[in-house]
Amino acid sequence: MCKITAELDTLRRPQLLVEAANQGTTQYHRRRDLRRMLRVAIPSTPRAALEKLLPIEAALEERRVTTDKNYSLARHVDILVALMAEARAFRAARA
Repeated sequence: MCKITAELDTLRRPQLLVEAANQGTTQYHRRRDLRRMLRVAIPSTPRAALEKLLPIEAALEERRVTTDKNYSLARHVDILVALMAEARAFRAARA
């Protein structure tokens, strides 16, 4: 099992947050959304995107659980949408 798969498999977030992100995956457009979320060139593969998204999501989760005043629920959902969509593409490519 690769490191990314292990990280994805152990990711646990509140159900409401997951449901909101899951609803957003239907509107996810890789080219448009990754450029906006990552503010860098679009990663060429889902694996490369996940390597960038996972640390961002972890930082947002840390802010959420510590009730940091700079926490953005909207940004967290956006990142989770991308993370879920890229994880699906990553797993489909590996199958």
